[in-house]
Amino acid sequence: MTINVADAAAVRSALSVPGTRRFRPAVWLAALFLVLVLAWAVAPGAFTSETPFDTDIEAALQSPSLQHWFGTDASGRDIFTRVVFGARSSLLIGTGATALALVFAIAFGFAAGLGGRFTDGAISRFLEVVLAIPGLLIALLFVAMFGPGVATEIVAVALGSAAGYAWMVRGQVIAVKDSGYVNAAVALGHKRSRIIARHVFPNAMRPLVALATLGVGQSIVWASSLSFLGLGVAPPAPEWGAMLDAGRDFVSTAWWLELFPGLAIVGCTLSVTVLGRHWQQRIEGRLP
Repeated sequence: MTINVADAAAVRSALSVPGTRRFRPAVWLAALFLVLVLAWAVAPGAFTSETPFDTDIEAALQSPSLQHWFGTDASGRDIFTRVVFGARSSLLIGTGATALALVFAIAFGFAAGLGGRFTDGAISRFLEVVLAIPGLLIALLFVAMFGPGVATEIVAVALGSAAGYAWMVRGQVIAVKDSGYVNAAVALGHKRSRIIARHVFPNAMRPLVALATLGVGQSIVWASSLSFLGLGVAPPAPEWGAMLDAGRDFVSTAWWLELFPGLAIVGCTLSVTVLGRHWQQRIEGRLP
């Protein structure tokens, strides 16, 4: 008895249950961790009764214990409390920088994709020049010029990543603009504004949404890097990168000062990346 390919496909189709999804532990773990971090950012007081500025010199540089889960720093401040409160500024910078970068990207990308040859050429050459410069270097130069701070850090990280988004938006707009359904809408006499709003914009934005989710993780890492270099949020404000900077002088004697803020950065970035890739695969139809 032999079974051909068509018969096997028919059997698989008959046995499949519509709407079922394969269980993916990594995606669920990433989602749970991200929910926890969001809860830290929204309601940090629900997780700790202390403030990130409470000092106790007698308890300075204590290792992790039942009283101080993540230990204390050189001023006796509770590291767990500072990690919890630091989630707010880290997520604010990460999401704010990504959102601002998308605004720049949509403006330049659509202007290039929908403009004429001269407009597209001018914007494309400009984007190519910007893309030739490392994005983190652009952010560093901006912060060095205008000084550290949350607002400055958001704008700096946004400027460093906007060109990549804009280049992708331009490519998507051109691809959608030349598609069959857009040409059909033009042939039917639909207005240009209606075609852009109904066909070009939503279809060009779909992959950008998933890519922006990945960009949040990159923005958090860049913001932490700026803070680690002393160009981000000023101490003693709780921010994960600034905590790494403050603890590097004690890395050989107080390992917990570097470990727990570092784990928060890695965990948050990894969770956002896993969810972003999962979402991207769902949009592209590569997942059931």
